[in-house]
Amino acid sequence: MPFAFNYAARSDVGMVRSENQDSGYAGPRLLAMADGMGGHAGGDIASSVVIGALADLDGEALGSAEASKALLRRITSANDELADMVKSDPSLHGMGTTLIAILRSHNKLVLAHIGDSRAFLARDGQLTQITKDHSFVQSLVDEGRITADEAIGHPQRSLVTRVLTGQPDDEPDVTVREARMGDRYLIASDGLTDYVAGDTIAEIVTAGDAPGATADRLVDLALKAGAPDNVTIVIGDVVDLTKVDGPPTQPQIVGAASTRTKKSTRAIPVTPAAKAAALTREATGEDDDEVTLAEEGPAGPGRWWRRAAVLAVVLVVLGGGAYAAYDWSQGQYFVGAHDGKVAIYQGVSQDLGPIALSHVEEASDVVVSDLPDFYRTKVEASISKDTLKDAEALVEELRLEASRCAVSRATGGTCATDDSTTPTPTTTTTSPSTTTTTPTTTTSSSTTTGTPSTTTR
Repeated sequence: MPFAFNYAARSDVGMVRSENQDSGYAGPRLLAMADGMGGHAGGDIASSVVIGALADLDGEALGSAEASKALLRRITSANDELADMVKSDPSLHGMGTTLIAILRSHNKLVLAHIGDSRAFLARDGQLTQITKDHSFVQSLVDEGRITADEAIGHPQRSLVTRVLTGQPDDEPDVTVREARMGDRYLIASDGLTDYVAGDTIAEIVTAGDAPGATADRLVDLALKAGAPDNVTIVIGDVVDLTKVDGPPTQPQIVGAASTRTKKSTRAIPVTPAAKAAALTREATGEDDDEVTLAEEGPAGPGRWWRRAAVLAVVLVVLGGGAYAAYDWSQGQYFVGAHDGKVAIYQGVSQDLGPIALSHVEEASDVVVSDLPDFYRTKVEASISKDTLKDAEALVEELRLEASRCAVSRATGGTCATDDSTTPTPTTTTTSPSTTTTTPTTTTSSSTTTGTPSTTTR
């Protein structure tokens, strides 16, 4: 029987961020989401480049083995492009992106995953996470040092151990799954999963609403929960083309991969070549005229509520209520760099015109350059914390990482989250329908799971 995706993609900048570094793509054969990181160092560029490199796979009918190789080849090529961009523009050093991509090949689905974005499968009324985070906190869970419940609110939950940064060893886990009619796949950035409870997500995803309506509800819930991070949702339902009346055929591109402007709006390119060319131009800024791609995400009450709230803040400031806005900001904390050392700031990391909304609350003796590269990048971009106590706990964790890194470097090793060694991959058999390898792929009657590297970049 002919399989297809009935799909939707949505993205919102969130309640605090000034730019969207997430990129999402949903099409007849491809679902993908990339969460860029690096702040002003180009997280939005990284996510756009990777999604742009995958876009034309949506127009190709490939066998499962061929699809696995093609997907991995495109990811590797995109990662090489990131490396070239950093070489030509050193200001982009530190940029990177997570990635989850699901490429449909007949009744097989090839899933590639790197980072802490998450993919879920809804089947028979149950929602199951089908990816494992490549993160520091997940490594603590795997080692039995904390429980899964403790990981949810852990102050270092945003520190990832594997992402695409342009380094030659940035390789994703690749899984081949069997598609079943009625399955629903959800890909989400941590702007959703960090702020909306898992059982609430499951209830909405399994409620039976259409992909677009479901994605809208999830974004709205994340905004109502006060999510400061970008929120991106991609949903794909596995459907029988002979029984579904007119599933979409126009791809939906959201977030950083979709250039937003007031000037004009044009349709998303339909042909594979046009899609790839358009995304490449947008990621590198080569378009002469800024344009907005269609299908930009929810125009529902959540987005308008956020915009109205921002407008209200601006009006308050302009009307002489600057003190109230400043007073609110001083209840916030973040960890960042100050004079080359890690410091705790009180306030928010954005400024309002000439008005500084943060100041150093506590300086530390932790030297930023002593940190492993990825921790250093996160500190330079700033890490938001709910309370001063949480911020202080993060500084102590960074102090430990800096000391560990210094010892490792002094002995000729690398800076790892726990030691200088990388675990040897092991394999386990768990189900008859899934094959996982790192990074090469095969399809068989058993499940092979590669233990992800915990080396921090």
